[in-house]
Amino acid sequence: MAETIIIRVQSPEGVKRITATKRETVATFLKKVAKEFGFRNNGFSVYTNRNRTGEITAAQNKSLNLLKIKHGDMLFLYPSSPAGSSSSSETMDTSVSQNSRPGGAPQVVEDEIDQYLIKQDGKIYRNRDQQLCRHGPLGKCVHCVPLEPFDEDYLNHLEPPVKHMSFHAYIRKLTGGADKGKFVALENISCKIKSGCEGHPPWPEGICTKCQPSAITLNRQKYRHVDNIMFENHTIADRFLDFWRKTGNQHLGYLYGRYTEHKDIPLGIRAEVAAIYEPPQIGTQNSLEILEDPKAEVVDEIAAKLGLRKVGWIFTDLVSEDTRKGTVRYSRNKDTYFLSAEECITAGNFQNQQPNICRLSPDGHFGSKFVTVVATGGPDNQVHFEGYQVSNQCMALVRDECLLPCRDAPELGYAKESSSEQYVPDVFYKDIDKFGNEITQLARPLPVEYLIIDITTTFPKDPVYTFSISQNPFPIENRDVLGETQDFHSLATYLSQNTSSIFLDIISDFHLLLFLVTNEVMPLRDSISLLLEAVRTKNEELAQTWKKSEQWATIEQLCTQRAPSRGCANLTLILDNWKFAITSQLRNLLLSDHQTVLPDYGRIPALSGALDELYRDFRALKEQLGRLSDRFAHLEGSVEQLSRARGAAGPPRRGGIPLSPRRAPGTPQ
Repeated sequence: MAETIIIRVQSPEGVKRITATKRETVATFLKKVAKEFGFRNNGFSVYTNRNRTGEITAAQNKSLNLLKIKHGDMLFLYPSSPAGSSSSSETMDTSVSQNSRPGGAPQVVEDEIDQYLIKQDGKIYRNRDQQLCRHGPLGKCVHCVPLEPFDEDYLNHLEPPVKHMSFHAYIRKLTGGADKGKFVALENISCKIKSGCEGHPPWPEGICTKCQPSAITLNRQKYRHVDNIMFENHTIADRFLDFWRKTGNQHLGYLYGRYTEHKDIPLGIRAEVAAIYEPPQIGTQNSLEILEDPKAEVVDEIAAKLGLRKVGWIFTDLVSEDTRKGTVRYSRNKDTYFLSAEECITAGNFQNQQPNICRLSPDGHFGSKFVTVVATGGPDNQVHFEGYQVSNQCMALVRDECLLPCRDAPELGYAKESSSEQYVPDVFYKDIDKFGNEITQLARPLPVEYLIIDITTTFPKDPVYTFSISQNPFPIENRDVLGETQDFHSLATYLSQNTSSIFLDIISDFHLLLFLVTNEVMPLRDSISLLLEAVRTKNEELAQTWKKSEQWATIEQLCTQRAPSRGCANLTLILDNWKFAITSQLRNLLLSDHQTVLPDYGRIPALSGALDELYRDFRALKEQLGRLSDRFAHLEGSVEQLSRARGAAGPPRRGGIPLSPRRAPGTPQ
């Protein structure tokens, strides 16, 4: 049997050991090297010396023994590159600066903001200190030398202090050593058993140290993927809060905007919010249920053509304290909780759906830039907007279904226990006992503050307007409960109230653009690209060009034809208002004098069922009226066309259908 030897091969990615035999040919050995390092073709060269001398090629039809390659020898591998004359150190520096990837990492295209920040210096430059610096104007010392973007002392002395460094500053910290981050790999946490282990039967019959996931000790994350959230103007938030002001029910929406540089923090990222989309949902005074949204894909597509993307979600947790003063209850604080466990799980689910593309991760993604905003009462009993993210550890626990909320304590989560269906690794967190000692606790239950990262939420001094603002805006989608419906009658009303000579100002409304694309009568998904480009670039000429198209002429004609059906629309509005009045009165009675209304708490489930049934009846009646309205509109149009045709043909012959006398527009038939 041939003697087995191990040969070490060093490359810019590290050292790997190749198993071979003394009689093995060079060609066979090089195939093993290519497979081990992931080369599909001959895109590399192997040398016996570090200075690239003594190349070993497959053309040498010799064995390793004849080339005097012995057990334990070191060979040197260099990838082929166009700049063959460049030194190895230059090649390694270039790969680390922008294009380095851990072994096996896929080729990915990072976000524009990430590509921009990678090229930035990121250092914190300081002026010469007049008291401490003893050198000339061109010199540097420890008191004025530039600081790294991850310097904790600098971040702690900012006003206000910054508890979390930016994600790109964290990457600079990892890649700032002597090896320039050559071996850095940001690996995602996995709580699942590794597949493919053949040494034992599958779980629950067997498990081993190779396939068993490691235990997790929760730590407060030192970095964050987004450092600031900024709404472009107050109108965006005010229109969102109008739903709670009118109904008293909580509400939810998705934030659409863009990621930009946040210059207040070294290498920071800001999420700028330009619009809020409100999906189908059922909201009560203390709960929210998100319904399936058939238009979600179209909304993302239209937002992308407008230069926007989904950057987060927002929800309200507001309870009115004094309606005369307009104050709200201050309920989320250090004595209660900032985010409940259920909200952390929801945020983790959203962040898993929107991963952050990262070149340093073997999976091609690491963490998420998706943010959470809560509209709640502040210390001054006014509405405040608080921003958060959950940590990467929380994302992993949520993704692998290892975290549950506690029923009676919203500030506590609970790590699941292993069962025959699922193995769950042990989850721990560190705490301080009453003697001041650091102890490790099992996360059953788990304080959710270990999972939360807070983000500053702001409004600019000088408002920014991606979309135009009108005193009579177009209705927001999915607000039928308020009687605010998106239809051609609403569009006709909007166009009549906004008579600006600049068409771009009229059409630059996010909710109006979504209606033009998603309405069932004449969707413009395939013919609105020019208009979206005009809105994105604020080009009035392009908007005027699209205005002259057949599509807009058809829209205007539909607005004219839909005007006579206003009576039926008013009837649905009356029904909506009637339903809202009933539910509001019942809610107020339950809050103010529940003992009179509900002397026996056993009646609450029955009353809830009756209200649900009443709500379903209202919705069914409204849908019937909507269908009836459409039929009457078509019938009215047909009758009007028939009347004009008969009038043009002259008086009818004997035995024909008598013509009805000509009626004035707007009068009933």
